[in-house]
Amino acid sequence: MINLSDILYKVAIETVNGNTHITINNLQFNSRKIVLNDVFVAINGIAANGHDYIEKAVNQGALAIICETLPKNQVNGVTYVKVTDSKAALSIMAANYYNNPSKNLKLIGITGTNGKTTVSSLLFNLFKNAGFKVGLLSTVKICIHNKEIPATHTTPDALQLQQHLAEMVKTGISFCFMEVSSHGIHQKRILGLDFDMGVFTNLSHDHLDYHKTFSEYRDVKKEFFDLLPKTSYALSNIDDKNGAYMLQNTKAKQLTYGLKNYANYNTKILENSFDGLLLKINNTEFWSKLVGSFNAYNLTAVFACAEIMGLETIETLQLISNLGNVSGRFQHTVSKNKITAVIDFAHTPDALKNVLETINGIRTRNENVITVVGCGGNRDKDKRPKMGAIASQLSDQVIFTNDNPRSENPEDILKDIESGVAPLHFKKTLTIQNREQAIKTAITMAKSNDIILIAGKGHENYQEINGVKTPFNDFEIVNNYLKLLS
Repeated sequence: MINLSDILYKVAIETVNGNTHITINNLQFNSRKIVLNDVFVAINGIAANGHDYIEKAVNQGALAIICETLPKNQVNGVTYVKVTDSKAALSIMAANYYNNPSKNLKLIGITGTNGKTTVSSLLFNLFKNAGFKVGLLSTVKICIHNKEIPATHTTPDALQLQQHLAEMVKTGISFCFMEVSSHGIHQKRILGLDFDMGVFTNLSHDHLDYHKTFSEYRDVKKEFFDLLPKTSYALSNIDDKNGAYMLQNTKAKQLTYGLKNYANYNTKILENSFDGLLLKINNTEFWSKLVGSFNAYNLTAVFACAEIMGLETIETLQLISNLGNVSGRFQHTVSKNKITAVIDFAHTPDALKNVLETINGIRTRNENVITVVGCGGNRDKDKRPKMGAIASQLSDQVIFTNDNPRSENPEDILKDIESGVAPLHFKKTLTIQNREQAIKTAITMAKSNDIILIAGKGHENYQEINGVKTPFNDFEIVNNYLKLLS
């Protein structure tokens, strides 16, 4: 139980009808969860407007209503608080409700189009191996040291976020590494969080179904760095054309990393193979099990974060050398007859290009690269032809297939992807709607030393068709068919 006035601290309030010095139970933004003496925050969301459920919340026992538009009919004994922004209010109130847990640990946020999951997961594993109690808020999973919780969104809703952080503080967590998505920033979920560091990985085409324009998507990402306090650090990939832009208005201490341009943390790739990377960071050489130039960037960000957060250089490099691949991120396996299969989450044009360029940079040209790829339904349609163009240009053979069609017609998605294929690459392409059949066909087509890339789903263990999720794991399916060839 907590006083309403206490959790309204720092919320932008316009008017109050009623008494804020009342003891409330829980904070909710879902009217179905309201019980006696709860506070209901009316959010104008994508699927529904919470203001339409104020009466329902009151009937179920809500003692206070937080909203942007006051209802015409107000009930005596219920407090109505009109705020400037309900989403912002929810995030700030959630932080106050859980006693601002982010102030009691080191919170590092990672944002960008690609690399968020890899960087945050590698940092979690590195600091854990260094002996710290650590937390992770990622697309793949949420970890409170040794406890794992399934992740449903890149950035959890404001209440879940503060709840997880509060449990981390109670558990004695020292560092938490968090993926910060553009959706989470735009929906004000990160307000009320006290970040000690923000990391920018890169920016490319993604989520334009939500943000509409690339400049809007970019500027939403930048908001994260604009919000960082002067006591924190802002680390940016200076090789990305938006790297300097992210740092323009931040009050945080600015630091950079890169492979091409001068930066505070510079890396050079000395060797790159399917066995790993030999890198030189700030004139110190070390070996990593990870593969590809995109992972050279990820590892540089990890190294920089660790040093900035106080770890010794030699210890950090030793710990990095022992880190393995993150699930579904350039996860590869080799069959007995020497067919290499790579499973990667690459679901954006830039990510797919990076993975295929990495494979082409390693290959000897005496083998074929066969790519199996699709695009998700009910999402950014503009990237589909770009994905088709990249896959067909950088592969010897391409099979277009289902990803997660969701409620969209799979044939329409495949036609969008195929529309990007240049005429000279038509003969390389094949379309097989059933994803398992597409993977099986790729393996059947492959000869000794060939490389198969299965792109788009990575770590996911399901496939969503017509709103129904069924078990599906690319890595398991690939391994099962490769064993049949052995």
